Amino acid sequence: MAQITLDDVIAARGIIAGRLHHTPLVGSRTLSAQLGATLYLKLENLQKTGSFKTRGVLNKIAALSQAERERGLVTASAGNHAQALAWASAAEGLSCTVVMPQGAPAAKLAATRGYGGTIVLEPSTLTVFSRAQALAAEHGYIFVPPFDDPAIIAGQGTIGLEIIDDLPDVGTIIVPIGGGGLLAGVALASKLRHPRVRIVGVEPTGAAAMWRSRQAGHAMGLDQIQTIADGLAAPFAGALTFALAQEYVDDLVLVDDQAIREAMVLLLERCKLLTEPAGAAALAALLSGVVAAPPGAPVVAIVSGGNIDVLRLTQLLTAA
Repeated sequence: MAQITLDDVIAARGIIAGRLHHTPLVGSRTLSAQLGATLYLKLENLQKTGSFKTRGVLNKIAALSQAERERGLVTASAGNHAQALAWASAAEGLSCTVVMPQGAPAAKLAATRGYGGTIVLEPSTLTVFSRAQALAAEHGYIFVPPFDDPAIIAGQGTIGLEIIDDLPDVGTIIVPIGGGGLLAGVALASKLRHPRVRIVGVEPTGAAAMWRSRQAGHAMGLDQIQTIADGLAAPFAGALTFALAQEYVDDLVLVDDQAIREAMVLLLERCKLLTEPAGAAALAALLSGVVAAPPGAPVVAIVSGGNIDVLRLTQLLTAA
């Protein structure tokens, strides 16, 4: 299995420097008082394309040869990785095809097309990966994994470097989990820079691939997915991301959709932050009590994305 080092993450930071934002790390007096701890939010919803995904994508494209780039790129995604790959491909002058589930949010479909990506719709999230790999085999495209890839993971790990640089005394970092690329990268970079930091991963109860994998002791897939957090609805935990989570992640927890809705409302009302459900999952874990916030060292919750359309937002807020 491929090894990823802190040097790989540091190199990725150099590759994305000047092209992406060093996103804000902001405190909230209101939420800190509510939790009885010092809370900071890492605002990846303000990153280019509205999520952290561009970090890994730019690092992955930088690792491709010219011949590989000319073959065109393909991926599978519920939306945020799709947007990131379409945006980065356009910036590099490359062609990009994305397989997305038919139920993908309208805003993510529109943005992916707007960035120049060609979308292939697939009936189910459970089959988007096999369809993308079939297209790669048929057309010679280069498959760009959304999470289980060393360059992707190293790119996402740059978030960990930024957190440690901006808040050296951080005690706990809470990370939402889809396929585990964000979790693996942040955990590796943060632990190797600051060994005493506690890393907690959060999944929806209806898409708990990493949690189930830890219980089983090996990477597992899901036979059904049911969550409002489409950005966390990966159909399996990656083999590499699982191995890194086993090594560097202290705990995994689950949150239900209602807790995610309530966190979205709080972020909007109190912090004036628009997030998608996936982006509110880390805060939901704190608010629901499944993650304890120690009163000493600061806690960071990663707000992983903010790509949501008005209709979907209205539906979710009405149900909260």
